[in-house]
Amino acid sequence: MKTGCFEGIKLFLFDMDGTLYIGNRLFDFTEELLASIKRAGKRYLFITNNSSKSVSAYVEKLARLGICATNDDFLTSSQATAWYLKKNNLGKRLYVCGTESLKAELKDNGFEITEDTEKTECIVMGFDTELTFKKLDDVSKMLCTKELPYIATNPDYVCPTEHGSVPDCGSICDMIYNATGKRPFVIGKPAPLMIQLAMEKEKSTPQETAVIGDRIYTDVKSGLNAGALSVLVMSGETTPEILANSEDKPDIVLENAGEIISKI
Repeated sequence: MKTGCFEGIKLFLFDMDGTLYIGNRLFDFTEELLASIKRAGKRYLFITNNSSKSVSAYVEKLARLGICATNDDFLTSSQATAWYLKKNNLGKRLYVCGTESLKAELKDNGFEITEDTEKTECIVMGFDTELTFKKLDDVSKMLCTKELPYIATNPDYVCPTEHGSVPDCGSICDMIYNATGKRPFVIGKPAPLMIQLAMEKEKSTPQETAVIGDRIYTDVKSGLNAGALSVLVMSGETTPEILANSEDKPDIVLENAGEIISKI
């Protein structure tokens, strides 16, 4: 593991929940951390696997927490999913097992959302806080009777909240796997796609980019897969035991992201 500072890093890609805040509680260091990066003439983006909220909803949430942000400060798994679907021409009519916010994001990118299983051209799974049994039944039926592209926004098993954790997209996909034997193609972290899109957007190289998050199997691994500096913070999901037993080791381990302030 590297123990040095962040010299040479120009782009900081932050996971949010568990890294900059928990639920609706902003960590004490977050405002000063973001201000320090700006003062140093560097750039940060918020990178999240959470597909249950639109970018505008995240902007509003950060505003409520006291952080001023714009749509350009975000890259979400929803956006990356839309980009992947367009690039690979996987169909215009999508059956979305996700929130209305995810559906709206995909609609804004030119896709048609349908609940008609006969007209569906591609299945998209997200972190569905509006999950119903009908959605699970529809997806299982289609996967058992058709050959359709099957995409998931992210592989996270749980989403941290102030009271603990709740099932995330990966857990929902496991239910579908147990029923159908089918696994989706996953877009979000740990795949390098979101990190690569962020670097492309900000014209940054892997050597100039740091990925900071609280999960080894998504945040850290995405940084490793993209060749960027991977930074694990122990303020969210990961415990010392999880870190010790993980085959994937971050370049830097911090108690929390506030420690970055003195290392920029």
